[in-house]
Parts: sequence; C-alpha cells; structure tokens
Amino acid sequence: MAAEYDLTPRMAPNLDRHLVFPLLEFLQERQIYNDNHILKAKIDLLNNTNMVDYAMDIHKTLYQTEDVPQDMVERRADVVARLKSLEDAAAPLVAFLQNAAAVQELKADKHYNLQMLNDKYQIGPAQIEALYQYGKFQFECGNYSGAADYLYQYRALCTNSERSLSALWGKLAAEVLMQNWDVALEELNRLKEIIDSKNFSSPLNQVQSRIWLMHWSLFIFFNHDNGRTLIIDLFNQDKYLNAIQTSAPHLLRYLATAFIVNKRRRPQLKDFIKVIQQEQNSYKDPVTEFLACVYVNYDFDGAQKKMRECEEVILNDPFLGKRVEDSNFSTVPLRDEFLENARLFIFETYCRIHHRIDMGVLAEKLNLNYEEAERWIVNLIRGLKLDAKIDSQTGTVIMEPNHPNVYEQLVDHTKALNGRTYKLVTQLLEHAQGQAAR
Repeated sequence: MAAEYDLTPRMAPNLDRHLVFPLLEFLQERQIYNDNHILKAKIDLLNNTNMVDYAMDIHKTLYQTEDVPQDMVERRADVVARLKSLEDAAAPLVAFLQNAAAVQELKADKHYNLQMLNDKYQIGPAQIEALYQYGKFQFECGNYSGAADYLYQYRALCTNSERSLSALWGKLAAEVLMQNWDVALEELNRLKEIIDSKNFSSPLNQVQSRIWLMHWSLFIFFNHDNGRTLIIDLFNQDKYLNAIQTSAPHLLRYLATAFIVNKRRRPQLKDFIKVIQQEQNSYKDPVTEFLACVYVNYDFDGAQKKMRECEEVILNDPFLGKRVEDSNFSTVPLRDEFLENARLFIFETYCRIHHRIDMGVLAEKLNLNYEEAERWIVNLIRGLKLDAKIDSQTGTVIMEPNHPNVYEQLVDHTKALNGRTYKLVTQLLEHAQGQAAR
C-alpha cells in the first residue's frame, strides 16, 4: 500500500532535481522501495548536477566497489575547472560585495548602481552575469549557502526580469534545502506576487508557475509553525485551486490534510468537500476518501477503514510523515493530530444524525476500544462543552436536541456572502484592468 499511494513520481516533474533528493532520502529510510532502485534514481538525478563526489559515493555503495567510471572522474575535473573559471570571472564583483564600505555606496536605483560600478570599479554587465552563473554553479555543486548569497546579491543588481525570476527560484530552492523556513516563506511570497502580477509572461506559463510554486511550498508549509493555515490560504484561492483541479489533483491530499488538522478553517471545509466530489474520478486517496465517507456518503464504516489507511499514507508521505525524535522516543506529530481530528469529524457527524448512540458502536467507528472511547468522549464533552451526557447503565451517549441559533446562522451566511462579494469584485477589477491594458 505504501508504494501504491506514493506521490513522488507525480511530484518530481514539478520540483527542481535538488528538491527531489529529500523525497528519495525519506523513501529510502522508510524502505518503501528496494534500496538499489533508490540509489539508481539518485545517480540519475545527480548526472545533471555538479555534485560529482556525491554521485561517486553512491556508485561505490550501489556496486560495492572502490572504483568509479572514467566519465565520472573526467566530469569531476571539468567541474573543478569550470568552478575556478567562474570564480575568477565573478571575483571583482564578489570582492566589491565583501567590502562593507563600498557596498554602502549602492542605492535603491539599479541603473545608478550599474553606472557607479562601471565608472568607479570597472564592473560591468559581464561581471554581473558572471555572478549569476557562479551562484547557479554553486547551487548545482550543492553549496546552497553560497548560492543563496550570490543569487540574492545578483537580484539586487539585475535589470533583466526573466533572469531575476530565475535567480529567485534558485534562492527559494536553496533556502528550502537549508531548512531556513522563515526566509523560504518570504521568498515564496515574493515569487507568488510576481507570478500573480498582470504582466507575467503568459496565462499558460502563469498556471504552470503556480503549480510549481505549490509543489515547492509543501516543504515550507509542513515545516513552518503556521504552515497548516498558510497552505489553505494559498491552495484554496480560486486561481490556485483551479490549477490543482486542472493539472495537479494529487495536491488535494495536502489541502485535505490541512483542513482536517486545522480547526480554524472549518467554515471553508464545506466548499472544499464539493471539490473532493468533483475530482473523485481524476484523483482520490484514503485522505480525500475519508472526507467523502464522512460528509458526502455518511458511511461511517467506510470512514473507519479509510482512517486506518490514512495513518499508513501519512507515515509514508515525505511531507506528512515528518518524525520528531525525543531521546529514545520517535513520533509523527501530524499523524497524531490527524487521527484525533478525524475521530472528531466522525463523532460530530454521527451525533448530528443520531440522538442516542451505543458506546460500543461508537468505539468501533472511532477505531478505539470501549474504555478509550468512553474516556475520549468524556474529555470531548468537557472540552467542547457539548450538550450531551453518557448513560453508563445502558452504555449510551445521549445527545440533546441542538436547535440552530438564528444569530449564528446569520453571521455564518454573512461571512460567506462577504467572501463571495470580495471574489466577485476582484474578478471585475481584473477584467477591467485587462480591458484597459488592451
């Protein structure tokens, strides 16, 4: 089952090859595939990078030999020579950037900076281009810290929008690979702003860039403290949700997971369930099917089965299955959160349908034994102040009638209307701006 629901083959084409390595490392650690298959996949990825030493080490492990192919030896020599050549070409600009007093002369006006660098330091377009190539080469060598610095400095001087965008993608990848989640989030937001701008290359490139952005963002959102909220804010926007439905429905797994573990975004869940229904022919997995069982089909036996499968999916997903080590104890926090909230979803929906609930039946639906279920329900009733009580003699939970509060209904409908109005106004403004541009 682990391999059946592995999304790596779908994810990899939308990621920089360096970002695929953490996924392969995870799959290797979880032993989802044969170890040799993973090692061969790593070598295939490395063939198009400058990380030749790493490729040599993997080759030795894979074939249990100390010898490496001659083409690897020659490629290593080429990489070293090319690195030295780029280092020399970028040296004047790198020296300037390392001079704190000289850097103070730079201003916000890029054209002024270019003129000043040329007149005072004899640094022209060739040296600025060399800095880009040097930073890019450092990235391909696996020196992500150096690459991030050089690409950041290049963007401060670059006047070519396409090159600047390329450097921003590289900077984002470098920050992700260094696990600098706060900085990576800042770069992600910068990139989103550029992609969503009116003068972005073409509608087709815009959609493709949004798909890439969402794939890359998963590294950040499932590691950043506020990521489970931020992923909903991004993926659930109309333009991004349309891109998911059109070209990347597998991303619904991550949006569904975020909705399940995020209580604050519960009001938006109803609309998302409709998306799950619409896309069930193009994509489904235990996580999306769990939501369908609970909220569409009211199939609680099916939900119970899917909940067990969801646990396996989470444990074997590189983004969801992050482990936290505490001395000799290892846990997957997202798995625990997911199961707790999944049980709550089942309980809430089941209780809306039934007035008197048998504890034994409910325990079975929640994948708990009788004592665990009783303890869980007692804590839930206390914690959420539910209008319910447990009859220990008959072993039942009795739900008091919950008459809808007219005021709360009005507030909910007003919120929904406000959201729809905002979307409509935004679309009208975009259409008007588009007409004016023509």
